[in-house]
Amino acid sequence: MAPFSKCKFVLILEFCWILYSVGSVVDTCKVTIHQDPFQEVDHTVSSVNITCSFFPSGCHGSPEILWFRYRDNQHEDLCKPNCNNSAKFKTYENSLQINNLDVNDSAIYICGIAFSNSGAHTSKKTGDGTVLVKRGTEKYKAEEYILMTVLSSLLFLYSTTIFAVFIFYESKSKLKKRSKEDLKGENHTKTSGRTVCRAIAQELYKKRYAKDQHQPDCLEPDDTIYQNR
Repeated sequence: MAPFSKCKFVLILEFCWILYSVGSVVDTCKVTIHQDPFQEVDHTVSSVNITCSFFPSGCHGSPEILWFRYRDNQHEDLCKPNCNNSAKFKTYENSLQINNLDVNDSAIYICGIAFSNSGAHTSKKTGDGTVLVKRGTEKYKAEEYILMTVLSSLLFLYSTTIFAVFIFYESKSKLKKRSKEDLKGENHTKTSGRTVCRAIAQELYKKRYAKDQHQPDCLEPDDTIYQNR
């Protein structure tokens, strides 16, 4: 009986050791990554940083931060983990710095996090990528051209409206002035006609009166003069 109990105790210890070993092998490392979906910079910007925020859970050790980009339907390795062009690309903690930025650097930048000491498939993760767009001088000039065109159009419409209003009021003023002059001329013509008629009537009256003054009165019979009868 004693040997059996001793054997049972050994089996339990072995079983517990197996469970402990299995439990220690189970890897729960999981990484979550967040990237800004879109980033746009002006044509005057020469350097830009693209961030990659990651949140490990149940992971141990330091991760490797990898960077890739997708441009012109081609995949390009930038930093994995060392950057292939130290002058152009540099990594600072969880961000990628791009120097000497030009319009050709417009692409989709993807970061990757890997805990190499973990065997879990969730310990290696890539982000959704950040679309980087650098505006060119042509676009800037086009926007300036559009703005100037809109302002010129508005100024033209404003000037045309002011000119049309000025012409309208000027024509209206001239029309009123002409109407007043016509009315005044008509009144003057009527007044002149009446004056002429009055002058003619006065002249005729004077002539008639003068004629009546010079005409001799009818001779009355003089008693001192004898007449043959």
